[in-house]
Amino acid sequence: MVGVLSAGPCHGRRADVMPVGPGSKTGTPAERPIFLIGCARSGTTLLRLMLDSHPAISCGGETKFLVDLERTIERYALPTKFDQPRQYWLERLRAYYAGIQLDYMHRRGKRRWADKTPLYTLHLPLLEELFPHSQYVHLIRDGRDVVASTRDRWGYRPALGTAWRKWTLYVRTAQEFGRTLPAGRYHDLRYEHLVADPEPVMRRLFDFLGEAWDPRVLDYQAAEHDGSGEHYEHQAKRRRESSDERLIYRSRVHGGKGLDPLLAVVIRMRGGALLHELGYR
Repeated sequence: MVGVLSAGPCHGRRADVMPVGPGSKTGTPAERPIFLIGCARSGTTLLRLMLDSHPAISCGGETKFLVDLERTIERYALPTKFDQPRQYWLERLRAYYAGIQLDYMHRRGKRRWADKTPLYTLHLPLLEELFPHSQYVHLIRDGRDVVASTRDRWGYRPALGTAWRKWTLYVRTAQEFGRTLPAGRYHDLRYEHLVADPEPVMRRLFDFLGEAWDPRVLDYQAAEHDGSGEHYEHQAKRRRESSDERLIYRSRVHGGKGLDPLLAVVIRMRGGALLHELGYR
């Protein structure tokens, strides 16, 4: 996790710096970002495209750099060098990052922004410090299927790492964080339920988000999404391989049943308790 900078009162805050701190748990729509979190290969890209198809919500590709920027503040001891405490630098970081998202959102004629970056699952306290009004949507998928998808996408070694530690770490980190939040801030969503019956699952999600239902989210390929070409090509390949021509196909559920013995043993040994807790048999 990212280390902690020296805390202290914020001095010399400029009027154009967006404040960070506790306050209303609602805020305007633009002040209530949505963070899609979860282990990679859990369906977060699918959910991102569905959210991005809503006329009110803008959800672009993964950003990733937010954590790097905070590490830069630490690495170069900026609070000490410039005699400005941690809170000041967080405010500057929030203003910069939110400004990018807001510009992108307004350019697309929308009023609320979302971010889908699985990496941020391990840095949720930072997100909460920066955006205390945000809502978190945690997508969970059977760990065995996550391992199989990782192997097919990135190779055997990443799959082994996912089975050994990554899947369990991501799911438990998100759930433990969610338990610290008040109602209306954190929402678990199962990948298997999403692909089996998308409409009721998405309706519940939009109820949680406080946004009106719009059926266009179910036909997400009809909307324009930046950076979606590779994902569409991958989906087309999966449909051809499975003969499942539905836009939201179900063929990858239980894909982990075909894991080789080593991967199967490792995910059962390291993630078996969590699989059982989540009801995966």
